[in-house]
Amino acid sequence: MVQVPDKPLVPDNSLITASPEDGRALAIMLSRHSIHAMQRELEVLTNGRAQYSHDPYGLIAASHVIAVEFATIAAANNYWRVEPVA
Repeated sequence: MVQVPDKPLVPDNSLITASPEDGRALAIMLSRHSIHAMQRELEVLTNGRAQYSHDPYGLIAASHVIAVEFATIAAANNYWRVEPVA
């Protein structure tokens, strides 16, 4: 079977991003890399997509994983800082 290629789990070994939009994209990438790290067999990974792509509970669970990744990235980048009032 074909293996999913190895990729770093945290690109450039940093969670710091230029913007919240970049942080969200990084959260999605990290979530995908986690799935690939857990399921290395490409055939098994792609065969399961037909089932879970139409499962609303699976899609909600996947969205939750991305949200948790984004919360971690947002904390690392201090996205929720309070701006001083002028």
